[in-house]
Amino acid sequence: MTSGDPAQPPRRVDRAVIAALLAGLAAVLVWDARGLQSTTMYGMGPEAMPVVIATGLALLAIGNLVDALRGNLPARESADPVPVVLILAGLALLIAIIGFGGGFILATSALFVTTSAAFGRRAVLVDSVIALVMSTLIYLAFDRLLTLSLPAGPLERLL
Repeated sequence: MTSGDPAQPPRRVDRAVIAALLAGLAAVLVWDARGLQSTTMYGMGPEAMPVVIATGLALLAIGNLVDALRGNLPARESADPVPVVLILAGLALLIAIIGFGGGFILATSALFVTTSAAFGRRAVLVDSVIALVMSTLIYLAFDRLLTLSLPAGPLERLL
């Protein structure tokens, strides 16, 4: 004879690991944001956004912990490793292109194309054109409108 309600799923404390990781990441963000120097006169500086993100992560951690303790988490789906590898390759390309001086436009275009391929899209040429246009517009918005510098490469120097 079992002691427990058969309608209620069993608690799985091991599923609370994600909640702990989210809470840890939130704590690291808050700790790191405390070290940022604020030079603004209006009370909000560069430390504000990491705290906002940390708050969101903390809320996600609480929600995940509640679901894990109640046993409400969905069953894990089997994962296809190809999309994960494509996205990781895109991130590696992003870092390598920026590291070798290729600039923001080429780096984010490479990430866009590999990510769209990971989601099943196979129109690489069309995706490349879309990526170049979007990343050029984003670069111009940051460079000209916000006057924030992004990594410059050969394409950025032409603009």
